[in-house]
Amino acid sequence: MLADTDPDFVAAWLAEQGVTPGSDVGLAFRSGVGLSLVVGTEQLAVAANDPTRVVRILDLSVGPRWIWWDRSTADPLAVAGVPIGRCWDVLTVHRLLQGGWRASIAAVWALHRGLDLDSLPTMGQLDLLSTSDEGSDPEDPVRPDGHLRPEWVAGAWGDSPARLARWARLACHVAIDQRAQLAERPSPDRALSTARSESAAEYLCAELTVEGLPIDMAEVLRIIEDAVGKRPTSDAEAELLRGQRDQAVLAHAPPGPRIDLRSPVDVRAMLRRVSVDVPDTRASRLEPFRSVHPLVDALLTWRKAERIATTYGYRWLDEHVRDGRLRGEWTSSDGAAGRMTASSGLHNLPAELRPAIAAEQGYVFVRADLGQIEPRVLAAVSGDPAFIVATADADLYQPVAAKLGVKREIAKVAVLGAMYGSTTGESANALRGLERAYPIAMRFLESAAASGRAGGDVMTFGGRRVRMWVDDSSEGTIDRARQVAAARGRFARNAVIQGAAAEFFKVWAVIVRWHGESVGARIVLCLHDELLIQVPERHAAGAVKLVHDALAEAAFRWSPSQEVRFVADVSTIKRWSDAKT
Repeated sequence: MLADTDPDFVAAWLAEQGVTPGSDVGLAFRSGVGLSLVVGTEQLAVAANDPTRVVRILDLSVGPRWIWWDRSTADPLAVAGVPIGRCWDVLTVHRLLQGGWRASIAAVWALHRGLDLDSLPTMGQLDLLSTSDEGSDPEDPVRPDGHLRPEWVAGAWGDSPARLARWARLACHVAIDQRAQLAERPSPDRALSTARSESAAEYLCAELTVEGLPIDMAEVLRIIEDAVGKRPTSDAEAELLRGQRDQAVLAHAPPGPRIDLRSPVDVRAMLRRVSVDVPDTRASRLEPFRSVHPLVDALLTWRKAERIATTYGYRWLDEHVRDGRLRGEWTSSDGAAGRMTASSGLHNLPAELRPAIAAEQGYVFVRADLGQIEPRVLAAVSGDPAFIVATADADLYQPVAAKLGVKREIAKVAVLGAMYGSTTGESANALRGLERAYPIAMRFLESAAASGRAGGDVMTFGGRRVRMWVDDSSEGTIDRARQVAAARGRFARNAVIQGAAAEFFKVWAVIVRWHGESVGARIVLCLHDELLIQVPERHAAGAVKLVHDALAEAAFRWSPSQEVRFVADVSTIKRWSDAKT
């Protein structure tokens, strides 16, 4: 082992191994223990109290593609503010290859070795009696039966620089195998590119987890208080306030049985007594009846307050807002089609709270929202020449409507219905027009739907496996089988588009992240197709240009057709609520 923490020495060793920008370098470290690097068959173990400092210098001076297992390496780098340029996250690539979200280092290794997942070892008391690793070397992370030692998976990999080196080498072995699997995808180069961008997006998620979303505490407290009243000082007071909010609605209800406003069945019965008969109690369903009876208006107002009280109230603030930032755990894939997602309500903030999302003093937000991204992605991935022509218009639905001879709104519903597998009325007629006008795009969707109906997995444009589910209903009827098949078909036809759109969005986001360093811009929120970026006010104009340039670069890198036009609505704002809706 080399007890040398000089970054220049480590950089010289990398140069001796022929490492250049983008070369693969396995990485494992633990603060106060050391840093280990793996290049091919060579490895270097270095004692280091602050290994993140060494990685920062090497990333800027050498720029390799770091290979690591998972967020256990990414998170401390993000906490240290290391602006990693290139990486390969083994668990993230595993999810791309295998589909779904559930993954662990032990399971990924077992699949790599062709081992039965049911035989994964544990650290429970019964495992102490196991003889599967008797007489084996505890410094070897792999047991005689081929599985990883559970104590290593649990963190013992970081007990010494030598162990760190062995751990990094295992990650490199799996990464090589993953590249071989990606090479078997229908478009291997594109699948490899997706693995890289997905890994970069996972590192962005580590940074978002650390960064948090700026929040104006005075404003958020005002909003919550206006909706639900002052902070209760006891459970009894909270219950009293809850009853008062309920009474503001029940006061408009005619006499009858006791109503639980949190029961859809009770609410429907209450509404029927004022001649409002609806199949469900969703807000969109009730909105047209707001002027019919004051009960409906009171109910809709109560709904908004109740959501804040139960989900985004004082307890939510106490649990998730620290140092003026709303903080939650981010991940680059939701396990379905691969959208980024976050905890702590970051992806579901009600519109009422958006005024509280405010840029810090001396900063502004640059808000960028991709326009009509899913139909534009459909044009790109299907390669339909006629549909590609429609993307040249800033409003894609206008040329589609003109071609079909229908109103714009009908064309929009028909296009969305084709991707989601649901159209009725006039839009159903327009769908038949879409099949005649854009046959290649419609056949692309139907092919995915047919695979889903048959229970087959589908693949996104970038090579992500999207798994179908197996119906475990005990009924086993023909009608049930048809319902399940139809649901899988709808899911599959949307997943291939939503998944590809998510891949495009992440390519765009990581490009914005990388170039944003030049103007001090930091992404603070990724919401479906929207980026919220905080930037020093003096650099706002540069950040707007950067976002547009990044979109053009993302389209060039991702789209198979340079004729497909991608658009984004970009604005500079102080509060999230200032953005156009």
